[in-house]
Amino acid sequence: MSNIALGLGLLVVVLCSPMAAAKASMEDELNGYLDTLFSTGSLNIQGLPILTGPLQARFYEHRSFQPAWSDASKVAQLLALLASAEKDGLDPEDYNLSSLRTMSVSAGAESQASAAEREMLYTESFIRYAYHQRFGKVNPKTLVSTWNFQDEITPDVDPVITLNEAVESESLEAFRAGRIPRGPLYQNVQRALHQYRAIAAAGGWRAVSEGKTLRAGDRDARVPELRQRLLVTGDLADSVTPADVQIFDDAVDEAVKRFQARHGLDADGAVGPGTLAAMNVPVSTRVDQLRLTLERARWVFGALDSSFVLVNIAGAEVYVMEDGERVWRRRAMVGKPYRKTPIFRGLMTYLEINPTWTVPPGILRKDVLPKVRQDPDYLSRSNMSVLDRSGKPIDPSTVDWNALKGMPYTFRQEPGPTNSLGLIKFMFPNEHFVFLHDTPNRTLFSRADRNFSSGCIRVEDPFSLASVLLRGQDGWNEPAVVAAVDTGQTRRVSLNRPWPVYILYWTAEADGTGQVRFFRDAYQRDAVLLEALDADSVIEPRMTMAPDSTGA
Repeated sequence: MSNIALGLGLLVVVLCSPMAAAKASMEDELNGYLDTLFSTGSLNIQGLPILTGPLQARFYEHRSFQPAWSDASKVAQLLALLASAEKDGLDPEDYNLSSLRTMSVSAGAESQASAAEREMLYTESFIRYAYHQRFGKVNPKTLVSTWNFQDEITPDVDPVITLNEAVESESLEAFRAGRIPRGPLYQNVQRALHQYRAIAAAGGWRAVSEGKTLRAGDRDARVPELRQRLLVTGDLADSVTPADVQIFDDAVDEAVKRFQARHGLDADGAVGPGTLAAMNVPVSTRVDQLRLTLERARWVFGALDSSFVLVNIAGAEVYVMEDGERVWRRRAMVGKPYRKTPIFRGLMTYLEINPTWTVPPGILRKDVLPKVRQDPDYLSRSNMSVLDRSGKPIDPSTVDWNALKGMPYTFRQEPGPTNSLGLIKFMFPNEHFVFLHDTPNRTLFSRADRNFSSGCIRVEDPFSLASVLLRGQDGWNEPAVVAAVDTGQTRRVSLNRPWPVYILYWTAEADGTGQVRFFRDAYQRDAVLLEALDADSVIEPRMTMAPDSTGA
């Protein structure tokens, strides 16, 4: 008889003969299930799929097939841990919580699930939970083509040993907290999620009616609706009701500005179409945005360095984190929706003061060449040189740009106040030709919508960023950076300590003061991720299997 036939026969015997299964020892029954899994490629227990079979096989072999969940108090810890997944924006039913609760209650009486079945399902749910906590539920590589973060378990970590240490620990929650710590950035979003779920449970907020733009001093029948909306999210203090609730008074004006600042809008106090649309986004959507931020955080928090530069594309902001604390934050400009700034990890190794700019092929083809063909003076006006393949400048007037086939030339913009990179750039070599840099057009930083670039990240206040990154290095500080810029000479400054750069995307965040901020989903990434987050679980073996003792 073939192994597959034998396995199928064993599955029928085990599942269809409760009396025979009851008589079998725990070791025999576990062996039977695992044999079935390997012979058929799949296994369901009590109608619930087993997704972690290969790891379970190694785990129980390591334990000589002795149970891990025979202690009722440890089972209670497990159920509490799975229920707590809701705080992470995850669904406890991804871990079969309701079924496990039913099984645990009936374990001491007549139960449709055998001890071995409960054992495997407990382990299945715990592995799923740990996997989602460490890596996230959704594999970012399936959604982000440029993803290059390291997310595999390193060869020196055996998940079997870690799993066994967890189930043998005094507290599953304490073990999780020690191995997968949650810093303040994550915890702040967890608290915000709790806050907005409480708002949802209380009925959410009513929409503010459409109408003309409302401004300070207006008297309008919609102002009471506006007041109520702002009260729900704490933008308007719950104070004494004014004599005339239809007056758009100073308190409402300040509350609207707070709301606008939190939602990436121009904080002018006017309730026009944009502000009204943001106010009328349902609370369920805001809850989902916070859930997505937690998922995106889980993708990277297991592999973050203690100090790094972080770009949030959706919020168009740049942060510097040092030893786990945010020490610097400024506005940025990021890629237009049709020239998206890519999500990836880089390593910043040097700065360039008074840089030249070599035009990337895409920008050359789409932007520069059409302007050269239309305007003979474009290159000189833009302080741009054309170089041949040997790097020598040529006279662009000698080239028939309309008849040119291929591109044998390099276009380089020389240093100066009109240079597209401004007066300083921050380099982390990458295949995307993306980096952080200054810009000659700094007035755009005052705009709420800052999707203006062709993919690179333009940084507000770049001199102070340089001083932070160069802190403690060869006497560099902000005045020294400014002095180097004032020479007008191109200068490369290597960083004694290279800085990891994380270019990421999230549309909601919260800080330690309880302020919750939401950003426009300019690249339309949230809906796809939400669908995947709410879909059935998938566990990838490459993240849960370490090499065996033979190195295979």
